[in-house]
Amino acid sequence: MEKNQYLDMFIEESKEHLQAMNTHFLKLEEEPGNISLINEVFRSAHTLKGMAATMGFYDLEKLTHQLENILDGIRNGVLNTSAELLDMMFESVDDLEAMVEDISAGGEGKRNVTEIIAALKKLEEGAGLPSPQSTALQEAASTAVPEEQTIILDDFELTVIAQSEEQGFEALQIDITLQENCVLKAARVFMVFEALEKSGEIIKASPSVDELEEEKFENSFTVILVTKSSSEEVKSSILNISEIESAEVTKIFTGKIQTEEDKNADKEPENSVDEEMENDLPRSSEDSSRRQARAQSANKTIRVNIDRLDTLMNLFEELVIDRGRLEQISRESNNSELTETVEHMTRVSGDLQSIILNLRMVPAEQVFNRFPRMVRSLAKELNKKAVLTISGEDTELDRNVIDEIGDPLVHLLRNSLDHGIERPEDRIKAGKDEAGKINLLAYHSGNHVFIEVSDDGAGINKEKVLEKALKNGVINKGDTGSLSETEVFELLFASGFSTAEKVSNVSGRGVGLDVVKNKIESLGGSVSVESEKNKGTKFTVRLPLTLSIIPSLLVKIQEETFAIPLSSIIETAIIKDEDILSAHKQKVIDFRGKVIPLLDLTGYFDVPVSAEASNHLHVVIVRVQQKIAALVVNQFIGQQEIVLKSLGNYLSAVPAISGATILGNGQIALIIDCNSIMQH
Repeated sequence: MEKNQYLDMFIEESKEHLQAMNTHFLKLEEEPGNISLINEVFRSAHTLKGMAATMGFYDLEKLTHQLENILDGIRNGVLNTSAELLDMMFESVDDLEAMVEDISAGGEGKRNVTEIIAALKKLEEGAGLPSPQSTALQEAASTAVPEEQTIILDDFELTVIAQSEEQGFEALQIDITLQENCVLKAARVFMVFEALEKSGEIIKASPSVDELEEEKFENSFTVILVTKSSSEEVKSSILNISEIESAEVTKIFTGKIQTEEDKNADKEPENSVDEEMENDLPRSSEDSSRRQARAQSANKTIRVNIDRLDTLMNLFEELVIDRGRLEQISRESNNSELTETVEHMTRVSGDLQSIILNLRMVPAEQVFNRFPRMVRSLAKELNKKAVLTISGEDTELDRNVIDEIGDPLVHLLRNSLDHGIERPEDRIKAGKDEAGKINLLAYHSGNHVFIEVSDDGAGINKEKVLEKALKNGVINKGDTGSLSETEVFELLFASGFSTAEKVSNVSGRGVGLDVVKNKIESLGGSVSVESEKNKGTKFTVRLPLTLSIIPSLLVKIQEETFAIPLSSIIETAIIKDEDILSAHKQKVIDFRGKVIPLLDLTGYFDVPVSAEASNHLHVVIVRVQQKIAALVVNQFIGQQEIVLKSLGNYLSAVPAISGATILGNGQIALIIDCNSIMQH
């Protein structure tokens, strides 16, 4: 057994605990006296410390240990949750996050945490002596009869033991006593560890490894070992070492091991007013049965590597292609048995597709959770006040979209805070609340997920945008009068465009909204902006539910087959030659009272002409954001779910084509990118 097999679990759980700490610290800023929040953070810090020690990441362990001391001082009433203390807590969490990211990238989690630990210790020392109640408790503890030594295991260590048992390993608790006249105790401990590691994996030691190395113990210590060797073999290997008085080996039982919840229960004052904590304490058989039921429920959930889901999705995509082929063969053969079988296969594969897509869906909360902390830090940096409200965080997106959407949303939130929200004094003059409001909203609509970032700031200054666009050469002077308000706002997405007066750490370099647009369009989505002066601005991001299997309309352009995603289509129509008009040297048609451009895809894609001219045209009306156009095709084939395949790096620059798909007859159909067509 190696610790590497638990590394992914360690990284995943560490990120969860750090996110929980960030969230609870933000709440603590609003409710400084909430002891239950302190207890929650303490639990996260303690579990993280135990995990780091088990995995051998000692810088992580040292910092979380010091955090524990500060949190213990807060919940004992020795320290107050001041702004200075919370800033230090957030800084500590930043360091912990950096260490976990380093471990995730293959590093050892090393980081210079001397300064922050020294600052925390100074804060701890500056708090003065413990309270009288705490002193009385210590005196009572010093006169009490020492209890049987127990070893504390946190949730992570218990999970490691449980998973080891599933693989046929056995967890043993070994109580080792050295002889009274033992001189080099640390050397004997090292020899014991060396002997034990030959037969298994040491999960925990009490006292800690550092204390054992420094001989900060009497003559006995306890080790938790996971092994496939028998108790007798383990005991024999220890007793073969000289100066070992005894070694008691016992299998681990629930009653023998004390969990962190049990430890908190022992520490909890008898007259605690924290009802939530008391409800968690295992003081009765009813509590025990409830915990057991909770554990059984938790065992029904497993973590699956995203690479395995990607492989499953790729295999299913091949199945979808074969399904299309079978459907075509069935139609051509007129065999009733084959038709029934294919119809049944279509229903089953449809259900399977739904399950696989749901497996890949992840709540937006995973991305949204990090933004409150970011908004708080940025507001302080800009000397502004802002409140972030998050709604619809349970809205689910494809895992690949979740991985990519974080950075664009960071840019939009920073833009709202820097360019949208005014300074407190300016807001008061305008009759607004001192603190600006930023809303982050996610919701489903059809086959899309919409994410809105809005603020109640000053809005977009249209004249300032036009002035900057002229200066940068984005538009010509003659175009300024003809641009609509929406088109002016879209200039913000031009490369290198910024309305900031000077370059700062936050803005002014012209990299931001153009990056947002490019990233979202690469995901098959779009972004739009609305604004009202002195009322605020709203950015709306539209994303597909999934990136791999998309419903499309198959069309013929001469003899070639193309696919147009249904998400871009408003409707299809057949028009006559006399319906075609001309405006500004461009063919247009009247679509429901609105003049829209007409684009013949035969000429656009330079497809060889093979069909005879007709007095009527097949058109597909498409919309991208606020733009509408009519695409001329030769024939409608029908709707079909297609598998989107990349064209690869060699053909990455093909204009207006987002990929290709394999049809049921084995032919290749190119997928039209309506976003790119609208830009041209």
